[in-house]
Amino acid sequence: MSALAPSRIVLLGAPGAGKGTVAKVIKSELGLAHLSTGDMLRSAVKEGTPVGTQAKTFMDRGALVPDDVMVALIEERVSDADCKGTKGDVQFLLDGFPRTLPQADALADRGLGPHKVIYLNVPKEVVVARLSGRRTCLGCGTPYHIEHRPPQKAGVCDVCASELVHRSDDHETPIRKRLDAYQQMTAPLVGHYQDVLETIDGNQPPEVVANSVLYAIGASS
Repeated sequence: MSALAPSRIVLLGAPGAGKGTVAKVIKSELGLAHLSTGDMLRSAVKEGTPVGTQAKTFMDRGALVPDDVMVALIEERVSDADCKGTKGDVQFLLDGFPRTLPQADALADRGLGPHKVIYLNVPKEVVVARLSGRRTCLGCGTPYHIEHRPPQKAGVCDVCASELVHRSDDHETPIRKRLDAYQQMTAPLVGHYQDVLETIDGNQPPEVVANSVLYAIGASS
C-alpha cells in the first residue's frame, strides 16, 4: 500500500451505487480488509461470538441491530490480524457502516474514524433502473442484469443452468422505499464527512469509476 494512501476508508452511496464493485478494486489495490456489515453479522452469528449472540436476539425477531451492538461488532472485527498495519494501527475498508450520524460519532469516539470517505453519487432514477433490472440465480447466486449483464439464455444461469429470479426487494416500489430511507438516514453523512470526503460520479462506466476512486485515494497517478 502506498505510504500516501489512507488506511481507513468508508464507502458511502445509495443502494445500487456500485459500492461492492468499488470495494473489490480498493481491496485489490491497497490490500485492506473489506468490512461489509452484513457479512460480519452473519459470520459473528455463525461463529457464536459474544457480539454475534447479542445481535442474533434482534435479528431473530426481525428488529434492527442497535448502534451500540453494531459498533461492538466492528470493534471485535478490527482486532483481527488482517485489520492491523505494520505499526499496529487499525486499517479497513468499511462498507455499509456508518448509516447514521450517531453511528459515525460512535466510530470517532472509539478512534476508528475514517481517513477518507468515498461517496458514489448516482442519480436516483439510474439507481432504480440498476436495481429493478437485477436478476439472481437460485442455484449459485450469480447476479445478472437484464440490460447490462444478461444471461446467454433468458431466465437461465450461465454458470449452473438454474432459474434466475427477480427478488422481491428488487421491484420498483421497495427500491424507492429503500432510497427514501437512505436519503433520510444516510445522506446527511456526506456533509458530516466533508473534510475527508471525495465525491465520485458513479454514473459512468465501471472502469472509469474505478480509476477515479483510485486517483482520489492516492493509489493511482
